[in-house]
Amino acid sequence: MGHAWNVAGFIVIVILYAVIGGLAASGTIFLVRRILGPKAEQIFYAMFLIMIAAFYLAFTAYFGVSAAWRLEAGVVAAYAVIGALAMRLPFAMIVGYSLHGVWDLLHELQAHGAHSGFEPGQLTAIPLAYGVFCASFDLCMAGYSYARRKQWIAAWTGGQNPSEAGGLEPPLQSLLKSWAPVVADLPANAGHAAPVFPDRPWDA
Repeated sequence: MGHAWNVAGFIVIVILYAVIGGLAASGTIFLVRRILGPKAEQIFYAMFLIMIAAFYLAFTAYFGVSAAWRLEAGVVAAYAVIGALAMRLPFAMIVGYSLHGVWDLLHELQAHGAHSGFEPGQLTAIPLAYGVFCASFDLCMAGYSYARRKQWIAAWTGGQNPSEAGGLEPPLQSLLKSWAPVVADLPANAGHAAPVFPDRPWDA
């Protein structure tokens, strides 16, 4: 079959793997949100970042690319540091998943003989379109980490979930909470029959 058919088949495979990567990220987010609280969720994703980085060592062993061990192991060590920081710092999570998405695409480019910035053999071989799948997953996780960052920060600092206060900045949240007892004591005809914040433990 001609080159055009090869290109068409590759495009279909790339699109399929990109969609599967997005669906995998969506499913992971859905399940983890149902099982874990904000703190445990952040720790889980930080540890998962280290795991997917280390997965390239399995490819190095399987495909027998001995020249790639040093670089791949060094990158895993770097992601171990980023993952450790990401357990408490959402910014590290965002950067970590974004950079890993780029790392995935570099492997995919080398697998197809394109320029990737590294000498041949420095990066391990990977299965067809794995880099596309993993990059799609990583970029979705980076976007989710950005969207979830305020809730993670609030969970560690003991503050209110920003989504429940309209995304207010922490100083304004503290001010509103300090007013809550006063507002609760106002007469009903003042239009404040109930406290601004219900009497319940704040999200940890």
